[in-house]
Amino acid sequence: MEGGNSNNISNPEDLAVGCLLSIRTTLGDEFEGQVVTFDRPSNILVLQEPSKHGPRRNIRLLKANYIKDFTFLGQAEDPLDPTNCFLDLAALQAREEVAIRQAEADAERIGVGVTSEAQSIFDALSKTLPVRWDKTVIVVMNDVRVGSPYHPESVVGGTPAANERVKKVLEFERKRLQLRGSGGQ
Repeated sequence: MEGGNSNNISNPEDLAVGCLLSIRTTLGDEFEGQVVTFDRPSNILVLQEPSKHGPRRNIRLLKANYIKDFTFLGQAEDPLDPTNCFLDLAALQAREEVAIRQAEADAERIGVGVTSEAQSIFDALSKTLPVRWDKTVIVVMNDVRVGSPYHPESVVGGTPAANERVKKVLEFERKRLQLRGSGGQ
């Protein structure tokens, strides 16, 4: 790595946290960034690039041997100083709420006390129809019920058309499971 600057810094380890640099890589990329840290074992320089859009920060991990040259632009405050970090707590809480709702919805799709075959049938039905578990019974379209052993003969309730549709999907999924179980597919 060549150090192209007046301070004769030729080693990334010499760069202190907070240094502002203009960097040119061996691949021809040019950018400016602030040193966050240098990881000696991996030879990776962690840089924070200035943001043009508000308080967001871009972090760039750069293998030091890809640095063709750099210019020392000055020293700035510690980029990891918590007093200068901006966290949008409202956005973080909204993301957390969405993640919790998604996890709860995902958990409701997992049958409790059912076989993997029953879960596979539920998953197949859920791709094209609204389904939910009622203990070990699969409820399709809030009307059609499929109980153990989850054969077409186990389908009850609903309109005749809905009942037939569920039976067809059930037959197809059972055949697919048999093929997969016998090494086919």
